[in-house]
Amino acid sequence: MSPAFRAMDVEPRTMGVLLEPFVHQVGGHSCVLRFNETTLCKPLVPREHQFYETLPAEMRKFTPQYKGVVSVCFEEDEDRNLCLIAYPLKGDHGTVDSVDSSDCDPKSKLLRWTNKKHHVLETEKTPKDWVRQHWKEEKVKSHKLEEEFEWLKKSEVLYYSVEKKGNVSSQLKHYNPWSMKCHQQQLQRMKENAKHRNQYKFILLENLTSRYEVPCVLDLKMGTRQHGDDASEEKAANQIRKCQQSTSAVIGVRVCGMQVYQAGSGQLMFMNKYHGRKLSVQGFKEALFQFFHNGRYLRRELLGPVLRKLTELKAVLERQESYRFYSSSLLVIYDGKERPEVALDSDAEDLEDLSEESADESAGAYAFKPIGASSVDVRMIDFAHTTCRLYGEDSVVHEGQDAGYIFGLQSLIDIVTEISEESGE
Repeated sequence: MSPAFRAMDVEPRTMGVLLEPFVHQVGGHSCVLRFNETTLCKPLVPREHQFYETLPAEMRKFTPQYKGVVSVCFEEDEDRNLCLIAYPLKGDHGTVDSVDSSDCDPKSKLLRWTNKKHHVLETEKTPKDWVRQHWKEEKVKSHKLEEEFEWLKKSEVLYYSVEKKGNVSSQLKHYNPWSMKCHQQQLQRMKENAKHRNQYKFILLENLTSRYEVPCVLDLKMGTRQHGDDASEEKAANQIRKCQQSTSAVIGVRVCGMQVYQAGSGQLMFMNKYHGRKLSVQGFKEALFQFFHNGRYLRRELLGPVLRKLTELKAVLERQESYRFYSSSLLVIYDGKERPEVALDSDAEDLEDLSEESADESAGAYAFKPIGASSVDVRMIDFAHTTCRLYGEDSVVHEGQDAGYIFGLQSLIDIVTEISEESGE
């Protein structure tokens, strides 16, 4: 048995889950991994863990659901390919909150645990043999993409044409450069620390993209200040400079990452944080417009629901005493999949929200029907530098609201309102 299976703080013969890259990560530097269809995991940061375990009830609808903690270690095969495996913490088998392993795909998962008993999936092969076979198959599939991927990683904004014969959601797995970059960096960090440790704690969180077939994701860095109270002088100065040189200082928000499917051209558009930092206020507004535009027309039916959610979140944060959400992000997510068509002579209820573009004469006998308010989501993420007076060990205790974050929310509300009014909604 390899050191990875011997050295963990888990009981003998405990079954684990093979973790995969989360292909819809568009920003941040911490690696996010896919545990199963509805659950993600990321390295545990004590401050963020404390936030999720103590956050006010009224904030829960604006954050991912917290599902517990797992132990993660890695295996390396003879080709030096690494994979990460999650295990329940010692003495905690089957008690991870709200984790449903029933949707684990046997072809892509190593092992799983359930609330009843542990069992090996589908095969009697040893974990090491299965991992080796899995990574050999993946290596063959990805070999042809390596050269192109190197180019993708260097691009701040890129458009990738999706093959018409392919499935958009499956092709996203190969061409999101930011998620692959974060995954590679995490594996490298763990490999470099292998001599000292091979066991890490990760937190489990709700996968906010799981209900969308082709998730369009906007990651916004919120607030006028990004560094935490515990930041070194060098770190603080670096973060202050980034804010001053971006829209963060002017409007309290900047683009940290974006992934959009444009049905009009059949292209995927990716924008990373480096480009987001360069945007002017007008450029930021244009980026937001681009996020809600599918290449044919503006998805105006999404703007009202987004505004309502932003306004509600602002009211919630205005009631939070002493919280500071330094370096936190706000995600906006909707489905880029083509909406179902309905006949123009359908009931008035079906057509009341049709856009001008789809309702004009050029639309022919059919037009697009909006999917409704439930199709867009707004959530806060990333709380590694969050603080409040409940955190007794903090040397700095703030009073009142997080004015910088709330200022950014108001700016966002104003800009989305402008886009909505200018588009004639």
